[in-house]
Amino acid sequence: MSELIFLGGAHVNVLPGDSRGFAYGDGVFETMRVHHGNVHWWTAHRARMEAGAERLGLTLPSDLLIARAQHELFGRGHDGVAKLIVTRGGGARGYARDADAHPVWRYSRHPLPPAPREGGLVLRWCATALAVQPALAGLKHCNRLEQVLARGEWDDPAIDEGLMRSTEGDVVCATSANLFVLHGDRWSTPMVDRCGVAGTCRAWLLSQTGAAESRMRPADVESADAVLLCNAVRGILPVARIGEHAYSPHPAVAELRQRLARVHPGFAAGH
Repeated sequence: MSELIFLGGAHVNVLPGDSRGFAYGDGVFETMRVHHGNVHWWTAHRARMEAGAERLGLTLPSDLLIARAQHELFGRGHDGVAKLIVTRGGGARGYARDADAHPVWRYSRHPLPPAPREGGLVLRWCATALAVQPALAGLKHCNRLEQVLARGEWDDPAIDEGLMRSTEGDVVCATSANLFVLHGDRWSTPMVDRCGVAGTCRAWLLSQTGAAESRMRPADVESADAVLLCNAVRGILPVARIGEHAYSPHPAVAELRQRLARVHPGFAAGH
């Protein structure tokens, strides 16, 4: 991993210890797939980060500064994963925020994840629930403790991911991906208006499928004809099993993966 850390527009060597992101999770982040030095969904990532920053009252670095960091870490031809974290700058101890604090931000380079399991992912249901909090719903904010707890529920290499419900029992997402289910010829995906993250790959799939955003119960998932997970780094991931419920490979999922590969070169065959 390589990283660059900035205080406002100035490069610094270490993360400031009084950063409110470190103290309170007061920030937002984006995790992005890089192909040949480019973030092909940058516009979508930037728009989501701007929406989160506006809701939290954060100042974001300029596109120019981010582009410079991107070029320094990835150049023109490298593949990988970029992670951009923007947090509120430091101030006095306590929850009150300093409106004049410069943002602290970090841009880092990571390797691509391994190829998904051949034949589809194996999922489980998580016991850890997502708290209902509309003020933070949809945002990719820096407090991911619920996901950390959920992911800590298993260490079985035969399990690829876990599905999470809200404290009200609605299905929301996987620990690090959004969820889509197919019944007949109709796609649907859980609403993220009370908790969960509005993913960039999720947004693309909504535009392609016209999927309904709905409250979803576990039975709606288990009775589906096909299930997929998606995120901006791994793309579209077919699901083969959830607990005792198995799903055969479905042509609708394969067609969506092919469509994604045509618009995002990072997901083309061999990448």
